[in-house]
Amino acid sequence: MSRKLCLLLLLSIAVAVAAPVRVLIVTGGHTYDTSFYTLFEDNPNIQGTVDPHPMPYRRGDLRPHYDVLVLYDSMQEIDDQERKNLTAFVEGGKGVVLLHHALVDYSDWQWWYEEVVGARWLKSQSKPLKWKTTWKHDVDIEAYPAKDHPIVEGIGKFTVNDETYKGMWFSPDVTVLLKTDHPTSDGPLVWISPYKKSRVVSIELGHGRAAHLHPSYKRLVQNAILWAGGKK
Repeated sequence: MSRKLCLLLLLSIAVAVAAPVRVLIVTGGHTYDTSFYTLFEDNPNIQGTVDPHPMPYRRGDLRPHYDVLVLYDSMQEIDDQERKNLTAFVEGGKGVVLLHHALVDYSDWQWWYEEVVGARWLKSQSKPLKWKTTWKHDVDIEAYPAKDHPIVEGIGKFTVNDETYKGMWFSPDVTVLLKTDHPTSDGPLVWISPYKKSRVVSIELGHGRAAHLHPSYKRLVQNAILWAGGKK
């Protein structure tokens, strides 16, 4: 290999490493405090674009434009073409980070909750919709790492006032990274799904301003994005 070709190769690798993770932030179906957007500030390695429902999966193939989907939505239904575009993104090896109420998404889509997320909110069969999974607001949650991993790097033990979920289904194959012993929670707060084609992270925390502005939570979300985007 010539010296010029080697230099070009090294330059292309350096550019790829230095390029920020391109993030599509999907919202809709649930209210939230604007403090949520502070999670994506002050980090040159993250370049975020917000696109609320119903538009994010109507724009065709997302793979050339984004590296990671951050889901902060709460939706049950998308049409066949939208589902196809979302599936192509995930199966194409792109990253996914689910935050808080996004864990409610697509509770009847087996591939999504069983393989991609590795967890599911449970509901009754009655109409109108009634959830079996419960939630509790304004809980002081003591969180602690369950194992060493780049996503919980620099996090340590912390306490945050947030919302807990209890009574979810979890795949036995998820890798739990952050836990709590609070009785109104199932325990897992952050986990990696068993999905093999892409990097998928779920973070149960993140209901409101107290979480958004907590430095440990912000670092947790940014670590997850960088890991899902292959930068960590």
